[in-house]
Amino acid sequence: MDEIPVVLVTGGAGYIGSHAVLALVDAGFPVVVFDNLSTGVRSAVPEGVPLIEGDIADTDHIAEIIQGFQIGAIMHFAGSIVVSESVEKPLKYYRNNTLNSLGLIETCVRTGVKHFIFSSTAAVYGEPETYPIDEDAPKRPINPYGSSKLMTEQMLLDTSAADGLNTGILRYFNVAGADPAGRAGQNTPAATHLIKVAVQAALGVRSGISVFGTDYDTPDGTCIRDYIHVSDLADAHVLALRHLIGKGGNLLVNCAYGRGFTVREVLTAVEKVIGRPLPVTDAPRRAGDPPALVAKADRIRDLLGWKPAHDSLEEMVETALAWERRVADEAKARRVS
Repeated sequence: MDEIPVVLVTGGAGYIGSHAVLALVDAGFPVVVFDNLSTGVRSAVPEGVPLIEGDIADTDHIAEIIQGFQIGAIMHFAGSIVVSESVEKPLKYYRNNTLNSLGLIETCVRTGVKHFIFSSTAAVYGEPETYPIDEDAPKRPINPYGSSKLMTEQMLLDTSAADGLNTGILRYFNVAGADPAGRAGQNTPAATHLIKVAVQAALGVRSGISVFGTDYDTPDGTCIRDYIHVSDLADAHVLALRHLIGKGGNLLVNCAYGRGFTVREVLTAVEKVIGRPLPVTDAPRRAGDPPALVAKADRIRDLLGWKPAHDSLEEMVETALAWERRVADEAKARRVS
């Protein structure tokens, strides 16, 4: 493997980005975080890791950081991620996810960055005709979020062919949980992640939880998703970077375990962990939600030797619950003081 590069993590103060930063630091990579702190928080960045606050659209600022810190690789997490919001505000998503990624990719080419790992999504598949979904399945996104990410994927592939940028595209399925050591978690108060919302409802932080859509063609009428623990996902990013550095070639993989749970099954798991019923209300479908998304997850294991360490639904719930308890306790302590 070549020399260890300095890694710039955009969106590194956010949920998945902060866990990737921890995994990179644990693996011995020097890291710089770039974040506008619109949804990320300063406290999510580990001590000793530089945090530079700025706008990803400011390519001159990005170029200065790349040159000043001698950045050799970028992990790009910065962007907007709420499917229903993308339907209501599509231009926000094409600006934040596509246009800003274009500027970042151009800056990488201009400044000689060799390796680029992109945070993509299962939303690029839309409503697949066959399950499980492999990486070569047709890409037919049904919402602007998925379209904005697919456009960036294509830009990266074309740029790699034209300019030699080593590219890793990681398509996430549903990310859940928190760092088992309690160092990081989901900090966005209004996040829409099902398990976060459920444990917040269990703790009384939210008044309840809504099940959006109960008439899908699934065993219990609710959506099916393939959940992956955020720490396993972060480890996959480190392995992907090692793959690129080691001249393994471009990479495009699903990030998931290859099994699905309905919304009601997830809520049942939360109730089992907390030992009491949740305040659940049935609600209409949300715009842009496909009935099921379950991955074929062989490629990531075969190419990267990825071995998940936290692949139980209960552990995802338990780590999310521990994090939310900590956040609630800290908020209570601040109010008392």
